[in-house]
Amino acid sequence: MLKRLLPHPTLTLILTVMWVFLVNGFSMGAVVLGLILGVLIPLFTARFWPDKAPIRSWRAAGVYALIVLWDIIVANIQVAYWVVFKRNDQLHTRWISVPLDVKSPEAITVLAGTITMTPGTVSADLSADGRSLLVHCLNAPDPEDAVAQIKTRYEARLKEVFG
Repeated sequence: MLKRLLPHPTLTLILTVMWVFLVNGFSMGAVVLGLILGVLIPLFTARFWPDKAPIRSWRAAGVYALIVLWDIIVANIQVAYWVVFKRNDQLHTRWISVPLDVKSPEAITVLAGTITMTPGTVSADLSADGRSLLVHCLNAPDPEDAVAQIKTRYEARLKEVFG
């Protein structure tokens, strides 16, 4: 019965906490509404989630989340600096293709989302064969270095998380 009511308990918890953060204030009403949303959304979307995400290391997932949070903060400062102090001709905007070693749809989705959430980069497309990700960089003087940073900073860690 509990499995039927809470098909994805981790998602329920995440949605509830995110709702409380979005409300920007802790109150019993926010928690109750967050719980209602946290229960209903997974119930209505359960048929689209036949399996749970294959997370192999929750510790690695936590470390990954902290690294991404830090990178978002640093990238906000960098992009603000570029916008305020650099002229357009000083920026090296370009498209890069990131070859993927991760294979699971969950890992690819998290990687693409991470790239998009980090200011200065946007994931634009996944190749038809799922082996490379097209990314736009606001300032990437060395495209090979940009690819290497994405692969070592994010993709390698996602391999630990998803296996």
